[in-house]
Amino acid sequence: MDYSPSTKLGDKALQSHLMDNSNGGENPCVWSSPEGGCKIDIGKQIFCNRSLNMRNIVAVGFDMDYTLAQYKPETFESLAYEGTTRKLVYDLGYPQELLAWTFDWKYMVRGLVLDKKRGNILKMDRHKYVKVAYHGFRELSKEDKVGTYGNTLIRDSFDEPDYALIDTLFSLAEAYLFAQLVDFKDNNPGKVPEGADYSRMYKDVRAAVDLCHRDGTLKRMVAKDPKRYINEDTSIVPMLKMLRDSGRSTFLVTNSLWDYTNIVMNFLCASRTMDGGNKCNFDWLQYFDVVITGSAKPGFFHDNRANLFEVEPESGMLLNTDNGTPMPQVGNTSPNVQPKGLNKSCRVFQGGSVGHLHKLLSIESSSQVLYVGDHIYGDILRSKKVLGWRTMLVVPELEREVELLWESRNMRKQLRMLRNERDLIEDHIHHMKWSLKFESLHDDEKQKTTSALHELESQKDQVRLAHQQAQRECHQKFHKIWGQLMKTGYQNSRFAHQVERFACLYTSQVSNLSLYSPDKYYRPSEDFMPHEFHILPL
Repeated sequence: MDYSPSTKLGDKALQSHLMDNSNGGENPCVWSSPEGGCKIDIGKQIFCNRSLNMRNIVAVGFDMDYTLAQYKPETFESLAYEGTTRKLVYDLGYPQELLAWTFDWKYMVRGLVLDKKRGNILKMDRHKYVKVAYHGFRELSKEDKVGTYGNTLIRDSFDEPDYALIDTLFSLAEAYLFAQLVDFKDNNPGKVPEGADYSRMYKDVRAAVDLCHRDGTLKRMVAKDPKRYINEDTSIVPMLKMLRDSGRSTFLVTNSLWDYTNIVMNFLCASRTMDGGNKCNFDWLQYFDVVITGSAKPGFFHDNRANLFEVEPESGMLLNTDNGTPMPQVGNTSPNVQPKGLNKSCRVFQGGSVGHLHKLLSIESSSQVLYVGDHIYGDILRSKKVLGWRTMLVVPELEREVELLWESRNMRKQLRMLRNERDLIEDHIHHMKWSLKFESLHDDEKQKTTSALHELESQKDQVRLAHQQAQRECHQKFHKIWGQLMKTGYQNSRFAHQVERFACLYTSQVSNLSLYSPDKYYRPSEDFMPHEFHILPL
């Protein structure tokens, strides 16, 4: 059932497996179904950083946006981009030319860092060494990179307030717009608002994004036509049913408010409910024990002062509660009772903190909770570090990434061979130079050694160029600008390092949970240090 890097899966087998899973999910394959328990396509597998025995998990929780609901970047992020440019022009005084700009939704990737002061966009490895850098859309030379980010005695932490982290898919549009504004300012310095340096422009972009979310423009458009902006996933309901049938509690904690949450969850679940109805109702609540909207994550995980209100689903009215216990409203002597017929097995709240959630679910230990989210800081880091929850990160880009890794395996072997060849040639060169410098050689021996040295230098240049070209081709196979999401050259990227540190599990989409037993024991692969790598080959 599991795929490990050592498993030899033939091209034809992989191809047919991909085809089996490309039917749009009309007949979702679930672990508990007759066709379940088979080998899982590598793009849909769950990968493990830290051992996790699902038998110890009593409650599984989910974020909604970009976790249960996967937005289509070509429509949703374009909508966010257009709304942001309009706010910049009409609310923040930027020129009308911005309205004609377009958004390339494939250009930016997660894991980048914006240098607000310098107008640069950076990709770095796990040691925070900058490997790829652009000023706007202009690539910085190696000398510029080293001069700006590599020559300081005390290295930058690359965190707020001088830097901004592009760690969620929601941030891609604002990062692209920032790069456009940097180029625009450089080429048209008199056209940006007076006093707007790069930092101010980034601040304005963030303000415009917040205005878009605050006035409800984006959510109204999604509510009108969810199918245009959200991917359908028919495996979500079977997954939730399987978790509940296995005896686990399920909960939803989202920063979205109730009205929008209900629309999105109806789209994801309503057509798959018992009666098959498509109208907006509350049937989807049957798949959860507790729903918390307007949670204000990451504050939800550590701010115990936040007030908890119960949401009356039909009206959206907020009712006072005492730690989740209904309270009578002013002028009444008894607590408000929800209308008959509404599913009461699930209660809906707004605000509160993790302490309220633990009480509502009767959770005794934080390690009994598995939380699934897409935001490395808002969902995963806080819940892991502050609470000790077990975590699963959803990385939609991973599916394509691992498929490309499989396709490029021969190229990567070639890269390793070229790198080893470079090392051997350089060792020979160093040895010859040492001989010429410190050993007493006859003239003819010196001449032979010098001649051989020139040949090796020429050979080294050829191998170096071949290695660099192969590296460039491999880099561009994943993304023409930023390369592989989880790598920068031979090192893990900063994003991969964060995934490794804070996510117990990670996978490409939340419904991949349905392909595994709810009692599965997830075990990580063995760690290898450099001295073990060639001694203990996989």
